[in-house]
Amino acid sequence: MPRSSPAESLDHVRHSLAHLLAAAVLKKFPKAKLGIGPTIENGFYYDFKLPRPITPDDLKEFEKTMRELVRQKLPFSGRKLMPAEAKKIFKDQPFKLELIKDFMHPPKGVKKQPLSIYKTGDVFLDLCRGGHVKNTSEINTDSFTLEKIAGAYWRGDEKNPQLQRIYGLAFKSKKELEEYIKLQEEAKKRDHKILGPALDLFTFSDLVGAGLPLWTPKGTLVRNLLDDFVWKLRKQAGYEQVDIPHITKKDLYETSGHWGKFQDDLFKIKTREGHLFAMKPMNCPHHAQIYARRPWSYRDLPQRYANTTKVYRDEQSGELSGLSRVRAITQDDAHVFCRLSQAEGEFLKIWSIVHEFYETFGFNLRIRVSTHDPKHPEKYLGDKKKWKLAESILWKIVKDKKADVFEGVGEAAFYGPKLDFMAKDSLGREWQVATIQLDVNMPERFNLTCANEEGKPERIVMIHAAIMGSIERFLSVIIEHFAGNFPLWLAPVQMAVLPVGEKFNAYAREVSEKLSAAGLRVETSVANETLSKRIRDAELQKIPYILVVGEKEEGAGTVSVRTRLRGAVARFGEAEACLRGAVARFGEAEARRGGNDGAVKLDQFITKARREVEDKTLGYQN
Repeated sequence: MPRSSPAESLDHVRHSLAHLLAAAVLKKFPKAKLGIGPTIENGFYYDFKLPRPITPDDLKEFEKTMRELVRQKLPFSGRKLMPAEAKKIFKDQPFKLELIKDFMHPPKGVKKQPLSIYKTGDVFLDLCRGGHVKNTSEINTDSFTLEKIAGAYWRGDEKNPQLQRIYGLAFKSKKELEEYIKLQEEAKKRDHKILGPALDLFTFSDLVGAGLPLWTPKGTLVRNLLDDFVWKLRKQAGYEQVDIPHITKKDLYETSGHWGKFQDDLFKIKTREGHLFAMKPMNCPHHAQIYARRPWSYRDLPQRYANTTKVYRDEQSGELSGLSRVRAITQDDAHVFCRLSQAEGEFLKIWSIVHEFYETFGFNLRIRVSTHDPKHPEKYLGDKKKWKLAESILWKIVKDKKADVFEGVGEAAFYGPKLDFMAKDSLGREWQVATIQLDVNMPERFNLTCANEEGKPERIVMIHAAIMGSIERFLSVIIEHFAGNFPLWLAPVQMAVLPVGEKFNAYAREVSEKLSAAGLRVETSVANETLSKRIRDAELQKIPYILVVGEKEEGAGTVSVRTRLRGAVARFGEAEACLRGAVARFGEAEARRGGNDGAVKLDQFITKARREVEDKTLGYQN
């Protein structure tokens, strides 16, 4: 028998722990109704319908029972069985009976699978396809813990009963578990759902609705800075801006294929005349219609359209999460209409934009080649020949680039394969960010062509590209990546001017006016409260530079510069690094003292701050 890989072995441990959790819950609640208990990244979960809410004390009790079961060295054994026997075994488990029914009548195009059950010693029996340890002695009792409780609708549908979901963590060793928990504690401090409103970037309103963020002046400024940066890079690459409506007739999406594939995810609108419209979930069909407005020669191609606009998707309430998962999504979308022979060159141009954009934030990228799942052709448009051609082009591109790539089977868009760029943040978490997609299906559905050298119609291809993707989601990533400490060019307020007393308010305003005239974003906090209180408020707002002014500064035409880095005073002019936009360096002893001797001429500070903004430097890493 082939030996399991380390990843597979850990997955088996996690799956087995899910069964032990269910056994522990049944011990305390014998009439509990069982949902499902799969493995997930970093652990497992199990869903239950219980007579009362689970408490933190219950989790401790379940965990204790699980460890006792592990020490009993219980064997796992599985066998296949007929539906009639399975129904008899799980006659008191309605959710299991529903799963058995689904096994008996799979959806069209899905192969019928045999039913199987797995037994854990004599303590637990579950409907399960397997993937377990041979014996609980393979489980390290110190390498798992029960993490949290959450609500979850049965099968993810809010029309179904709500269950209680218990999450568990499991790793190879106690050390790995402790490191992960420490990382999660740091992640909580950086949670964009807390930091964003605290920094006055965005808010939500129950009257507006879940998943519909409202952007404040500061948040809108940050969004616009990001979008302007993307547009600057695209403009250099020959893109033109277009604009489209937010609703469309259903006919457009029937032609594109979105209606058939995503009808349940659309917000639908019925007009007074009875016509059915939808809020757009994607922009590509609209852009295709802009291309289709007139005949094109091969000499006119590529045509490159860019459009930052919102799309709307009817996400289930339970799946919404801060900015990471919303119903109104702002996309920095673009589409290239070109000949097949031009596709590789256009991909490389977009790749260059992606590289420059993400290098600015200090992200190292790796690329997922997202291909179709040949086992489920019903999920995709087009035939095998088209998919083979499109995927071969993408593989050639990444091979020629000698990029760090991996394949994601089944991750393709329904109309074509794609290159998804994955960024690892400061906590080591990986996020999908930019995407470039090759579409050979939609041009056919919309009959998009150009006249070739012989004057005959030639089918073109379409390239979909987003640099940030969802701007909301990208902002959630960088808020947490920087812990709210945006680099100077992106900070909504770049510096705060604080007079030490009321008599210096006039000089503080003079300093602020000069900073504003130089194009810098500044706030003045006049002396209505103590200096220490105002400094603390500026630090909580993550303002990069705090400029303190008093008698000495007014007389010399200087400002005393504090950086948010460790809250200490920086000698702004002492390091050449400042010329490159880095945060001024200072000695550890001085940092501990918090001494106030970082005075610098105002004009010199303005010159160096503007250079830091223009160079889009990070300043420092978290």
